[in-house]
Amino acid sequence: MSTSAPVATRDAAPPNLDPRAPRRVRHEARRRTLSVKHVDKIAAHMIRVTLTGDLEGFVSLGFDDHIKLFFPDGTTNAEGAPNMPGRDFTPRRHDPAANTLEVDFAIHDAGPATRWAAQAAPGQQLAIGGPRGSFIIPTTYDWHLLIGDETGLPAIARRLAELPAGTRVVVLGEIDGPADELSFKTEANVSVNWAHRNGAAAGAGDVLEKALKSLKMPSGDFYAWVACESLVAKALRRQLIADHGANPNWMRAAGYWRRGAVAVHDVHED
Repeated sequence: MSTSAPVATRDAAPPNLDPRAPRRVRHEARRRTLSVKHVDKIAAHMIRVTLTGDLEGFVSLGFDDHIKLFFPDGTTNAEGAPNMPGRDFTPRRHDPAANTLEVDFAIHDAGPATRWAAQAAPGQQLAIGGPRGSFIIPTTYDWHLLIGDETGLPAIARRLAELPAGTRVVVLGEIDGPADELSFKTEANVSVNWAHRNGAAAGAGDVLEKALKSLKMPSGDFYAWVACESLVAKALRRQLIADHGANPNWMRAAGYWRRGAVAVHDVHED
């Protein structure tokens, strides 16, 4: 196990950079093997797994950082070893003092991540890698808009937990129904709005787009963060710019998954 200090390298900033523009920080990534400490069901379709073990030097500076988790998929390679496909997840909360890392799993269509989380139990091992870098979004806006489906909720929850007290935030979350609503721990001034699919397939409709049309928004400069199905995220980005005057430079719209595909992570920009 490496005992060297974590390395974080800031990308060079261009001159006359907007002081409120996000910045990227790169990390020295490494692979670790952790063990499950405990498992909690925090909503009807959300499981929180708390991991512990080789976390020395783990660094995650951005609320929407990604770590790669590696799960057995039931197949083997030519040497007979199990194949371990990787999937991206948000490091929900890292507690260096307790030596723990929380990861929230949205339980949806069967896949290696869902199958693993559904049977996870204390003592089981899980390999992780990263994060390779952080995308750090300043907090110095008049207010913040956070939009996501179940896959984006862990990052939203982390952002709310980390924002300074009194920060004004509007949250729009797409979930299946009331049993999937989460309680957020935060000192921010938050308005939480839930959009229910009511049994419709995730990512197949315009639930978030319709909810955004009627969403009550504060005045002032805001940063908009969106994470959900990829085509939906792209549509929401267009809608925010066209209908709500969002600044394209103060926005991040990401596809955390895409219908009909696996292991997708898209970032939509001009």
